[in-house]
Amino acid sequence: MPQIQLTPAQRREHRAEAHHLDPVVLIGGDGLTEAVEKEVDLALNSHGLIKIRVFSDDRANREAIFLKLTDSLNAAPIQHIGKLLVLWRPMPEKEKQIDEDRKAGPRDVKVLKFSKNVWQKPEIKQIRILGNQRLTAGGQVKRAKPKQKSVKKQQGS
Repeated sequence: MPQIQLTPAQRREHRAEAHHLDPVVLIGGDGLTEAVEKEVDLALNSHGLIKIRVFSDDRANREAIFLKLTDSLNAAPIQHIGKLLVLWRPMPEKEKQIDEDRKAGPRDVKVLKFSKNVWQKPEIKQIRILGNQRLTAGGQVKRAKPKQKSVKKQQGS
């Protein structure tokens, strides 16, 4: 696969973004193996922009690793300074997983309200619960999360 071609402005932008990143993949004495290449591919899929540290002292070997990774993984070479390599590849679009069991909108719940009189039948109520509400054990409808109150309004009161 050919590597991605970037303009100098795009490359500069990615270098600035990568400045604060820590190396995600470390390449040791064995060099570039299939397992390391697979890890770099996974890191590019999840992060898009990654740093790689190569512990080899041979500059030509590091350059060869850099070129091989960009060619085999279809990534753009961003930077090679010392033992650090920076690669970028656009992140793939994540598919939205649709939960078929989940039902949208309000739901209707039947609530039994027992009387203090033992001989009287329990009262059955049909209650509609919205998405931001919950039903307590006593049969009351409450907000799932308390309504946020402004700090400034509390200080003014």
